[in-house]
Amino acid sequence: MKKLSLILAAIILILSLTACAMPWSKSSDGYTQISYEEAKKMIDERDDIIILDVRTQEEFEGGYIKGAILFPSQEVNEETAAQKLPDKDQTILIYCSSGGRSKKVAQQLVDMGYTNIYEFGGINSWPYEVQY
Repeated sequence: MKKLSLILAAIILILSLTACAMPWSKSSDGYTQISYEEAKKMIDERDDIIILDVRTQEEFEGGYIKGAILFPSQEVNEETAAQKLPDKDQTILIYCSSGGRSKKVAQQLVDMGYTNIYEFGGINSWPYEVQY
């Protein structure tokens, strides 16, 4: 009985540690939802990502995340995506104002065959610095 308890405790510990090591999880839609903190960490630590702002030009001019590329949600289709985002395996972080359009575009890109899509919501709640 004591041996069984030790085995179960070890399994629980391993599962707990594994879950902590994997902060992101793919949604059932195929893209990965991440927090602002996780997005900021990726932006700060990696130079091989694309930050995609899917708001309008006017919204973009009112403030954006440094390094972001404007790609308004209403312009996203197979042809424009192929032009702006030719590498379907590129890591792409997507945001909008509040998270609605970014989720929609994330799903569109996944449906087009993009494989590394991360959606992190809206700039309205972004707690870090923005550019003007």
